[in-house]
Amino acid sequence: MDIVVRKKNEKKYFWAKYYLESKTTLLEAAKELAIGQSIGNPNARSVWETQEMYDKHTAKILKTDEFNNKSGHVWIGFPYANINWKTDGIAHLICMLMGGQMDIDNITACHLIDLEIDTKKTDFKGPQHGITGMREFTGSHNKPLFGGIVKPKTGMSPQQLLDMVKEMVEGGVDFIKEDEIMSNPKVCPLKDRVPLIAEYLKNSDRKVVYTFCINGDPDTIAKKVKFIAKYNDEYGGLGIHINIWSGLGSYKTIRNMNSGLFIHYQKSGDKVLTEKTHRYHIDWSVLCYLAGLCGVDTIHAGMIGGYLSDDEEEMKNVIRVLHQHNVVPALSCGMKPDLVQPISNIVGVDWMANVGGYIHSHEGGTKAGSLEMRKAVDAITV
Repeated sequence: MDIVVRKKNEKKYFWAKYYLESKTTLLEAAKELAIGQSIGNPNARSVWETQEMYDKHTAKILKTDEFNNKSGHVWIGFPYANINWKTDGIAHLICMLMGGQMDIDNITACHLIDLEIDTKKTDFKGPQHGITGMREFTGSHNKPLFGGIVKPKTGMSPQQLLDMVKEMVEGGVDFIKEDEIMSNPKVCPLKDRVPLIAEYLKNSDRKVVYTFCINGDPDTIAKKVKFIAKYNDEYGGLGIHINIWSGLGSYKTIRNMNSGLFIHYQKSGDKVLTEKTHRYHIDWSVLCYLAGLCGVDTIHAGMIGGYLSDDEEEMKNVIRVLHQHNVVPALSCGMKPDLVQPISNIVGVDWMANVGGYIHSHEGGTKAGSLEMRKAVDAITV
């Protein structure tokens, strides 16, 4: 029952590219992964397993010249039939892609580095707004978008938060996100800050997207989305911010609610999953690919030149993936005015300069810091 194929069958399978290291050969490791993550035990056939079942549900391996090596790259095709794309979601997909092979001694390293899924065979909706929707709402075109981050991360009262928001808006931001530590603390609960911020933005002269942090367990996230959406009808620029640890499948759940809210994906903590020095990891570009399918509008893509400074070629690839899905790549972690032009020279103008520390620590205050950033963004030439 050979599972090696010479070409990809796009009708029956979605494809994942792996880098594998094995105690024996790449071929043996690939077979253990393909069988173990589809039909069953890699080394034993079940008495309940029919030939028809095996043919329909077993993953396939694309032939490669590296099979006899102990390590290498290999594409594995997983049957679309193995997932109920409407009900099983991202969590189950990742379980299939990066699950039981970690329990096989022969596989000593496993990196998921690429993914190809035909969205026509799934129920992924993609972004409701994305780059085009955010530019249309804010009226900001032909330059990077300018985002402001709420700092301090937590501890402020709703009124203090509103005062900060006013300074950022008057300073020219296009987008504001609450930090991922905010969520729903007693000092500044969602029930108090949402109507306060929504009322101010509704009456403001400027159109600014504002994303409320709603980190939490699945049973609370949908309730928070519905609560915020009630205040979005008259304004249209409210959104939600979910960190990766509360996100993954939740991004898709929220997008499927068709709430009209902008969805921001915050990556902080992703290196537990994506760090390239780990023997087992998922490439960040793959998670960005999934984020685009799920329907996020903006995502903290990484940073160039800040206190976080990612590899330029890797960032260009991540941004390319996000652009394919109309997702706004937000760059932050040390953003400041003199980085806006150099970054634009590398990646173009379809990105967002997200900044917190610089604008709030400015000697003239938050509004003055925002105006400095606005000036740098407006001066962009590419």
